[in-house]
Amino acid sequence: MRGGTSKGAYFVADELPADQTERDDLLLRVMGSPDPRQIDGIGGAHPLTSKVAVVRRSDRDDADVDYLFLQVGVDTDVVTDQQNCGNILAGVAPFAVERGLVEVDPGATTADVRIYMVNTGSIATASFPMLDGAPRYEGDTSIDGVPGTAAAVRLDFEDIAGGSCGSLLPTGKVVDVIDGVELTMIDNGMPVVVMRAADLGIAGTETPAELEADDLLRARLESIRLQAGPLMRLGDVTAATVPKMTMVSEPTSGGDISTRTFIPHRCHEAIGVLGAVSVSTAALLPGSPASTVLRSGAGSDGTVTCEHPTGSFIAKVEVDSSAALPAVRRAGIIRTARKLMDGTVFPRS
Repeated sequence: MRGGTSKGAYFVADELPADQTERDDLLLRVMGSPDPRQIDGIGGAHPLTSKVAVVRRSDRDDADVDYLFLQVGVDTDVVTDQQNCGNILAGVAPFAVERGLVEVDPGATTADVRIYMVNTGSIATASFPMLDGAPRYEGDTSIDGVPGTAAAVRLDFEDIAGGSCGSLLPTGKVVDVIDGVELTMIDNGMPVVVMRAADLGIAGTETPAELEADDLLRARLESIRLQAGPLMRLGDVTAATVPKMTMVSEPTSGGDISTRTFIPHRCHEAIGVLGAVSVSTAALLPGSPASTVLRSGAGSDGTVTCEHPTGSFIAKVEVDSSAALPAVRRAGIIRTARKLMDGTVFPRS
């Protein structure tokens, strides 16, 4: 399925090995990793297309299904659950209906599915259209980074702050300094380090290819990331896919803030769902580096439009900054998803 601006393989949990080592080995073979082209598997030779959703009927009273996200390395033999994925999340509820994990009235025109996100221990509610008892994928909603239009999937998040790091601001500060660069270390669904692009010596309008070719920039970002990991209670992040590294600058295309994100070693062609929520939250914190480049007057209603290399992303965040430590009341976004194929995959032996 395509979920948002990502693509991945969706599995019912019972159809995968229960043993984690066996499961991860199978998924590497399914995706064709490790291989930069993933030529012998179904991966798309990019982190954004080498993703897996594992879904099961939930035993929890507050959720319909459990969703475990797994990032499969492309040119490495690593499968990690250290982060969530809001894009792949957009396809979880329709998949659950497709597989009979959630029952919906055949005459219903919409469905609401509560999803327990195993990676971060939080709940999201997905709302999407139905037709004749099945998810309706056709619609008139467009999202940047995906051609055409599709049916809207609304995602409302509950208590996602600190899901990976233990708190919204794991250091207890809005502003920290690493290697002489002011930054905000934040986790509102995705651990992210947010910095001003100018402080890294770039304009913030460069293409992903230009930024990936800047060896000095990449070295500086990795130095900051490795130091930020323990400070964000993530431990040694040398082999981890978090925290994401986002550089922000003043908007140039009608949005509220411009972003360029390393995820962490490739520059994202857009910005991740939960990454955008975290960056938007950082921009709404008075005194943060992101707040200094936020469009004047933006965010007064909690809506922040994040520009990225292929368009923009709108996040809705309600932040209470009246207390000593800011608190997030709620967050929500709109995505789309589509079933691409349904069948049997044949992993290499």
